[in-house]
Amino acid sequence: MKPEIRITELREILNDHNYRYYVLNDPIISDGEYDVLFKELESLEQAHLELIHSESPTQRIGASPVTEFGTIQHQIPMLSLANAMTMDDLVAFNERAKKGLETNSITYIAEPKLDGLGVELVYKNGSLSHGSTRGDGFTGEDITHNLRTIRAIPLRLRTENSAVPSLLEVRGEVFIEKDGFSKLNQRQELDSKPVFANPRNAAAGSLRQLDPSVTATRPLSIYCYETGVIQGQSFDDHSSFLNALKTWGLPVNPLIQTVVDAAGLTTYHQELVKQRNDLPYEIDGTVFKINNYAQRNKLGTRSRSPRWAIAGKFKAQQATTVICDIDVQVGRTGALTPVAKLKSVFVAGVTVTNATLHNQDEIERKDIRIGDTVLIERAGDVIPKVVKVVKDKRPKGTRPFHIPDTCPVCSHQAYRSEGEAIWRCGNISCPRQVKGRIQHFASKLAMNIDGLGEKVVDQLVEEGYVNSIARLYSLNQDELAGLERLGEKSANNLIQAITGSKKTTFARFVFALGIRNVGEHVAKLFENYFSGDLSRFIQTSTDELEALDGVGPVGAKNVVQFWADPSNKKIVYTCLDMGVTLAKVEKNEHQLFAGQVFVFTGALEKFNRKDAKDIVDALGGKITSSVSKNTQYVVAGIGAGSKLKKAEELGIPVLSEAEFLEMVKAS
Repeated sequence: MKPEIRITELREILNDHNYRYYVLNDPIISDGEYDVLFKELESLEQAHLELIHSESPTQRIGASPVTEFGTIQHQIPMLSLANAMTMDDLVAFNERAKKGLETNSITYIAEPKLDGLGVELVYKNGSLSHGSTRGDGFTGEDITHNLRTIRAIPLRLRTENSAVPSLLEVRGEVFIEKDGFSKLNQRQELDSKPVFANPRNAAAGSLRQLDPSVTATRPLSIYCYETGVIQGQSFDDHSSFLNALKTWGLPVNPLIQTVVDAAGLTTYHQELVKQRNDLPYEIDGTVFKINNYAQRNKLGTRSRSPRWAIAGKFKAQQATTVICDIDVQVGRTGALTPVAKLKSVFVAGVTVTNATLHNQDEIERKDIRIGDTVLIERAGDVIPKVVKVVKDKRPKGTRPFHIPDTCPVCSHQAYRSEGEAIWRCGNISCPRQVKGRIQHFASKLAMNIDGLGEKVVDQLVEEGYVNSIARLYSLNQDELAGLERLGEKSANNLIQAITGSKKTTFARFVFALGIRNVGEHVAKLFENYFSGDLSRFIQTSTDELEALDGVGPVGAKNVVQFWADPSNKKIVYTCLDMGVTLAKVEKNEHQLFAGQVFVFTGALEKFNRKDAKDIVDALGGKITSSVSKNTQYVVAGIGAGSKLKKAEELGIPVLSEAEFLEMVKAS
């Protein structure tokens, strides 16, 4: 048989076996037989290098190690899901959805909530083009070289039973099964390497390897569950899309079911709770999505999550242990947080040694003392917390614990603002606050300064080299090379990373400043609203910010308070003077609504609020929830009330739906 014929045959055979194993869950050969076929293909390709193709099963580890991860922007944001903590929450979700859709019954797709790492795969004309992590929901890391190593991911979609779209974006969860995780840690121990805390950390760490040959040794799996952009095909509902995924060779969780109404939601959730510990992989809840795509579009999304989906969270797993001590830690905003030091205990797959006690009110409410035996749980299977004290086991002579009224780091007087439960250090020069602010400023989603880890920051602050984030930009290589943990090469790399961080975006820089209640998502909202204009943002008001969808009164107040402090402005301006530049936010000045702000009020008849937002966004405008002097137009439907009145008082033009649509037609 000619080599080119046998090579083609072997590729098809191996791809078919991968499909039977990962998608159909019906393997017909052993792993050993698969390896024999793989080695035959590998040998033939090595003997005929001109016949090697990038989509061959042997080329999954074709890429060389990368020096750093690039970024990829998601065409459709990978949003988070709202949580249902109880059965009542699931019932309430169903009622809200029925009310919003004006229907008596809804069909949902139900699936296990895998405890792994969310990714997006992009196929162009059936071939895997690239893949990325979820990241901040808007932009992820380019991990194509690592995703190619996962045998469950087809390098080319199957076409024998169904045509493939010209463009397919599909979301999935990469995870490691329990058995594979156990074997991985055994191998780590034999190689004298650190073991992984849990399967999720192992999966995440594996996908963030710069060398794909390392990722290839990890037992990674994937289940696909959602779509991004599709071009060339369309689907009416999610069940049809999931069936198409399986036809194309992409693995879909076999536990996914179609359920109806609240009874279906609660029954599926309760059944999965019973199965949880018997499953071969870790799950931390259930996910429910409306099946019909037209209904999804009608309900739309909030700023961070869709209204048509919800995650049902499992009750946290618990264990009993002893509080050996209570340590008060100082955060980057000066918050004094009590942390219980525990006798180590194994909870939900993780060894726990610390648990947050939140604040003094929480300590007093639960009467938590050093020496107490306590019941702890991992809230959301992530953050350990104390559920209650086992009073019958309390040793004699214990005393109530009180957070000190001075900072444990700098001895400055602590304070507690009215209406807050948190005590704070009032010294903005407190070393712990400075360290925390610098670590946050340098973090990946902020200024992304590689090499500026906790220990290096500790040295820089303690030895007096850095007392603010702005000082980072005047550091020189000689200063850094003198640090105990940095040699000349590492110092040079860090200087390059600091210099490279100067070119950034408005959203990253604002998030990096550490303004309370301003996360990466809200920072992105500000970037869009202010068009990347930092001067406008600095001069903003609480009224203007509260009018933005996704920004509440507390967040608005914190932003205005931040800019009211001259020292904060000074630090920002110093950063800019040292060369920090914010990328220009591209906007088409020729768009009909470019730079204009709309408010919709009253009942709309010709279109819904989501349609209105899509129209205004597409034409370069913005929608806010309240009327202010910055509003250009108010579109009033039936029953418009206070917003209409305020618009008239401010002299803002008021449009009817028909007038608004006439403006749109003009585009």
